[in-house]
Amino acid sequence: MAKAKSAYVCSDCGSDYTKWQGQCTDCKAWNTLSEIRLSSATDRGARLVGFAGADSQVQTLGSIDLTRIPRQTTGMAEFDRVLGGGLVAGSAILIGGSPGAGKSTLLLQVMCGLAAKLSALYVTGEESLQQVALRAERLGLPTDKLQLATETNIEAIIAIAQKLKPKVMVVDSIQVVHTSDLQSAPGGVSQVRECAAYLTRFAKQSNTVVFLVGHVTKDGSLAGPKVLEHMIDCSILLEGSSDSRYRTLRGQKNRFGAVNELGVFAMTEQGLKEVKNPSAIFLSRADEDAPGSVVVVLWEGTRSLLVEIQALVDDTQLNNPRRVAVGLEQNRLAMLLAVLHRHGGLAVGNSDVFVNAVGGVKVLETGVDLAVLLAIVSSFRDRCLPRDLVVFGEVGLSGEIRPVTSGQERILEAAKHGFKRAIVPKANMPKQAIPGMEVVGVSKLSEALELA
Repeated sequence: MAKAKSAYVCSDCGSDYTKWQGQCTDCKAWNTLSEIRLSSATDRGARLVGFAGADSQVQTLGSIDLTRIPRQTTGMAEFDRVLGGGLVAGSAILIGGSPGAGKSTLLLQVMCGLAAKLSALYVTGEESLQQVALRAERLGLPTDKLQLATETNIEAIIAIAQKLKPKVMVVDSIQVVHTSDLQSAPGGVSQVRECAAYLTRFAKQSNTVVFLVGHVTKDGSLAGPKVLEHMIDCSILLEGSSDSRYRTLRGQKNRFGAVNELGVFAMTEQGLKEVKNPSAIFLSRADEDAPGSVVVVLWEGTRSLLVEIQALVDDTQLNNPRRVAVGLEQNRLAMLLAVLHRHGGLAVGNSDVFVNAVGGVKVLETGVDLAVLLAIVSSFRDRCLPRDLVVFGEVGLSGEIRPVTSGQERILEAAKHGFKRAIVPKANMPKQAIPGMEVVGVSKLSEALELA
């Protein structure tokens, strides 16, 4: 059997070499060469044979039968929400998260539940079979149906899957899997890319749902090549610090549903439990009113969340005042402070400003701008905002209040939780009055400050 040929390509400039070297002689970058496998035309033709869809006929878009793509529920409504309604046959799903977030625990719970209805295979490369069995016993999960295997070689994993023919398979994790065709160490760019391509191709050919567990880097992004996220069908991230009992599952890419969907779980002794009403945990406010606190209505995917925003403005003893944002974007906070100075007449340049989203949730949308500014003004003036007030809206650089998506749904969600007043962009004013809710629309920052 002929040995597969390899080349070493620079990730910065794309120059290729016949052997590895520390520095790219073209762009002078260090440690940017990674190994890639060069397949012949015969190998590429052999891979295409049997590929799902290679022999299909051309059809019109309206003639495609969508009933042949049913969704399989995982048994967790929050997980199904992030996936877009359930599992789709032949999909490759990448789930990432920091160490200890609960990726293996969540997938083990899901797989043990699915094993009672269909064939399921759990392949682990980081743990032994005894460790997985001990975790399942500790969580009180059914263990008589789920099939386990410990393997890190991708060819062996595919051979096991072809023999057992599972409907759902988990590979934990993609960073420890390797192929014998490449000489680089597991976890490298070339190894992760080739192994992910193997598993994605297997999922499409056999209509198997494949879960890939991925590690994250120090900044929270998914480790490995960026092309990995283009190969798979769905990318979700499990977030949550080790000192918090709540975990958020956020969809970053989904070919079968909406992106930026958010699922909330609570870490207990029995594993991850669903939180049916996430707004309740994010609204655990103090009994006494305090300045610098206001509630904002966020829109995550297809549902709304109520989150408390806290701000603290204090005199600084340093030459450069601090700007700290927890759960919000740091650069946007600096921009909002400049808008507040220019169009709100409030200068906090000589004060430290701290902003926090309560509950550990990460706020990614701009609809929180108005709430952040009102909380900062409340803390600076040492005046409490009404407890029954809810705020949302985007603030522009010229001081205007811009509308946000799903404004009507946000107001209705706030009314369900007992809020009586709302300050919203004028373009998001409801067409009909909401019983028990006083809604005021503003178009400029100065108007919102006067109302608050």
